[in-house]
Amino acid sequence: MCVLLSPSEMTRADALAVTMGVDSYGLMLRAGAAVADAAVRLANGRPVHVLCGPGNNGGDGFVAAEVLRRQGVRVSLAAVSDAAVLHGDAAKAAADWQGPILPISAWLDAEAVRPVSDCVVIDALFGAGLARPLTGDAAEAVTRVLERGWPVVAVDVPSGLDGGSGQADGPVFQATETVTFFRLKPGHLLLPGRACCGSVTLADIGIPEQVLGEIGCRTYENGASLWGRALCDRLPCADQISDRHKYNRGHAVVVSGPRFRTGAARLAANAALRAGAGLVTLTGSTEALREHAAHVTAIMLRKAQNKDELAAFVDDPRITAALFGPAAGLGRKTRDVTLALLEAQSAVVLDADALTVFTDRPDQLFNAVTRHGDVARAFVAQPGQISGTRVVLTPHEGEFARLFGDINDQGTGKLGRARAAAARSGAVVLLKGSDTVIAHPDGRAAINAHASPWLATAGSGDVLAGIVTGLLACGMPAFEAACCAVWLHGEAGLRFGPALTADDLPGLVPAAFAAALETLTVT
Repeated sequence: MCVLLSPSEMTRADALAVTMGVDSYGLMLRAGAAVADAAVRLANGRPVHVLCGPGNNGGDGFVAAEVLRRQGVRVSLAAVSDAAVLHGDAAKAAADWQGPILPISAWLDAEAVRPVSDCVVIDALFGAGLARPLTGDAAEAVTRVLERGWPVVAVDVPSGLDGGSGQADGPVFQATETVTFFRLKPGHLLLPGRACCGSVTLADIGIPEQVLGEIGCRTYENGASLWGRALCDRLPCADQISDRHKYNRGHAVVVSGPRFRTGAARLAANAALRAGAGLVTLTGSTEALREHAAHVTAIMLRKAQNKDELAAFVDDPRITAALFGPAAGLGRKTRDVTLALLEAQSAVVLDADALTVFTDRPDQLFNAVTRHGDVARAFVAQPGQISGTRVVLTPHEGEFARLFGDINDQGTGKLGRARAAAARSGAVVLLKGSDTVIAHPDGRAAINAHASPWLATAGSGDVLAGIVTGLLACGMPAFEAACCAVWLHGEAGLRFGPALTADDLPGLVPAAFAAALETLTVT
């Protein structure tokens, strides 16, 4: 799986590697060499300025500078600390550097009067663990480099960026390329960090894979390695002999909004059908169903005028997943229908109005989710069904703020907020955005970077909720279904490109599935 390591987990990985007999200075030598390789490619004959910090990140910079010097590259080096105060491997790397060490303040003074020259900067000031704004000469160096527009190779993360949260509270380098080691950090994928890192190169510096088992990692980059097995277990493949039919591929129910507000539910229902549900039913008022009947063919219609009629319908054990919320309205009826769905034994996806309607009483929703979890543990819809939560909440940032307004990220950013919300609600939380985060109450979390900016269009979220529902209907576990849906949704957007509308998305899901299966075959 594409494991992501927080800065503290990366520090532990380094330490565990040393206990396994790996030479720590050897790790630094390989890290610095990888940085030098990136700088050579980017410089293409231009001089390189290396800016070194007081820790191991700076040590990597000293190593890179020496590698470049030996290769005949014109290289200069400036440091924020005197070499005498360095310790450990960083001190050894500084001693191995055969050129002058300029104080960074002197380098800034020289650059202030020197004509703007074409060069490349290696940012080896501070690593992923920095959790405070840059100040003093380091902050001034960022400003100077940004003003000059010089290409930057960042070591681990651009200095000023928190590698755990992707946040930057002060000046931060804008890297052309970032070279990181062993595993990516959350800050490489979370915004605004992802925008600051440029292209990211992951270098193997000799840390054994076994350390991951010791660390017990719970954060992943969203991809097929995370949910591919669950997808293949639930959906028939073309080259397999299968006795699958519509009744054992699950039945998804999408609850419609009222008359003149039916489009969102219809988008979701079409997406659920494309995502693999054997049957999909739109349910709602007679007036709403008349509108749906003019647009759908393969999707069935079922009247449910109130929560009691809906509850009686979804209580059928053949109903395996239900979606509610898009364009539902913010009245008492929406709250009652949501609570009724959470009393059924099917998986439940709650989106949009079904979340916002609980702004003043979030605990009422969370308690209902907990009770639903008790039902889910007692009920096995299909052989092999994984126990645990079968509720997925799909808020965007505004809906999240209304429902989880008192959750403070405490420096952990979007990843930390999503984890805290999942733990509090007892549901899988799919916090949407350009850097969507999916979090499970047990602590697992995935960050998605596989998406297109063209997905920022009305109705796109309704389609995503429908894909989640369709995968849940097939029997995929909630976390894997949510992660897979986000990836498929992103792939669909990437395949279409500019001028995308939500109406285009359901029809792109089959090609997205093909891409996912191809990825699994390759890996």
